[in-house]
Amino acid sequence: MFCTGLPILEFGYREEEADVAVQSNVAGIAKPQTTKGKSSLFRQSMRRLLKNKLAVSGFVVVIFMFALCFIGPLFSPYTDNKINMAMMNKAPNMKHWLGTDALGRDILTRVMQAGRISLTVGLASMVLSVFIGALLGAIAGYYRGIADQIIMRIADLLLTVPSLPLLFIFGALLSEWKIPTDYRMYIVMLMLSIVSWPGMARMVRGQMLSLREREFMQAAVVLGLRDRRKLFNHLLPNIVPLLIVMATLNIGGAILSESVLSFFGLGVMPPTPTWGNMIDAANNMIDFQDRPWLWIPPGLSIFATVIAINIFGDGLRDVLDPKQKR
Repeated sequence: MFCTGLPILEFGYREEEADVAVQSNVAGIAKPQTTKGKSSLFRQSMRRLLKNKLAVSGFVVVIFMFALCFIGPLFSPYTDNKINMAMMNKAPNMKHWLGTDALGRDILTRVMQAGRISLTVGLASMVLSVFIGALLGAIAGYYRGIADQIIMRIADLLLTVPSLPLLFIFGALLSEWKIPTDYRMYIVMLMLSIVSWPGMARMVRGQMLSLREREFMQAAVVLGLRDRRKLFNHLLPNIVPLLIVMATLNIGGAILSESVLSFFGLGVMPPTPTWGNMIDAANNMIDFQDRPWLWIPPGLSIFATVIAINIFGDGLRDVLDPKQKR
């Protein structure tokens, strides 16, 4: 779930502005800043991304899965929880393209609806972990001192425990506390963000420690800018590429973790469908051997989505890595 080892990524827009200000104040030389360089860099990055056929194919699969899960149910004649005992455990046919489950519910509709839940959980937990990790990592790297010590010790404590066992502990507590089904999805989002933000915070902190020593930050000090402006206007914008890459890669890990929790009955509970608890429905050898349509569609959905997101994330990392530039 965590991403490590990424190189320093920077577009340098804020650095150029600060460097121009220093030249203007110290040497009396100023070069006008235009948007031509920015747009040219963006076009160059897009061309490099489009040349990576594997990354483009991953992006296409991701878009297809999102469209299928969020738009597909609108055109389905069935609902995800409509029971029809006369159609229980039917193999794929013209009316039910992927067959039906033990309660006669349409598998295709449930796979699409389950994808909504799984993708929403993955996206929401990613946004929350990026927000928490980036904010705390920026504070730790910029201010250092006691703030750095407290934040990093908490992060180290969470990182010492493998994420999956920690999620199992949280999931067991949810079952023990009998959290209502309607609220479990939001609790799962929070759980995934809790185990994800420490890695994000450590990466952002490392970037902040490096960037705060650069010339553009010395220019900001000379200009007498406030800490808040230096942090949010100069430092954080320069780690946006890093955040984009880490966020993309973390989505796949969050989806996979949610599916594992649901498979073991510790995440989102039935009747709300998720890809994980749909696979768990085929929990005996008869269903596994004789009714593969119960578990293959959600299993393939998890596999295709996670692999596609990771491939696209790798492509983004290559594009946003300045060491790869010619």
